[in-house]
Amino acid sequence: MPGVIVRSATVDDALVLAVVQTRSWQEAYRGKVPQQHLDQLDPSRRRHGWLQLLQSDQAPAGTLVADHPDDGVVGFINVGPGEDTDTDPALVGQVRAIYILPEHWGRGAGRLLMNAGLDRLEAGGYREVVLWVLEANDRARRFYEAGGWQIDGASRTNDSRGAPLVEVRYRHRQAAAAT
Repeated sequence: MPGVIVRSATVDDALVLAVVQTRSWQEAYRGKVPQQHLDQLDPSRRRHGWLQLLQSDQAPAGTLVADHPDDGVVGFINVGPGEDTDTDPALVGQVRAIYILPEHWGRGAGRLLMNAGLDRLEAGGYREVVLWVLEANDRARRFYEAGGWQIDGASRTNDSRGAPLVEVRYRHRQAAAAT
C-alpha cells in the first residue's frame, strides 16, 4: 500500500481506533451478529477503553496503526502475550485484534499490519502466535489462511455480541521457530 506507514499507536489515536473498530465490525459482522448490537456500537463510548489500553501497553504488547498519507489511520493491530489457559504466555503471543476500515480492505494495509505485529511478537521472543476469529467470518479466515495461519482445533462460544457466536482459533508459527 503506497505511502502507508506502520507506527505505534499513541493516546492521541484512541478515538480513531474506536472508529476503525466500530466501522469494521458493522461491515464485517453484518448478518453474522445481531444487527441491534451493531447499530448500538458507538466510537465515543469505546474511546475510553482504547485510551486505557494505550496507556498500559508495555512491550511486547502494543497497538500498531496503518497511517495513510491522505486518509489518516485506516487500520490497527493489537498484539501481546497469549491469554488462553492452554497456552504459555511466555512462549505464545496473541493477535488480540486487527481491523481495517472497510474502504481499505484488499489494499494491503492488513498484510502490513499483520507482518509488523508478528515481527513485534517475534522480537519479544514469541515463536508461536494465536488469534480468535468468528467461525462465520469467511473473509477474515481467508486473509489469515493466505498468510500461513492454520486452524488449531480450539473453539469457544462468545456471548458478548448479543448472541452466542462460535469463534475458532488459528495458530501461526514464527519464521525463527521454523528454522
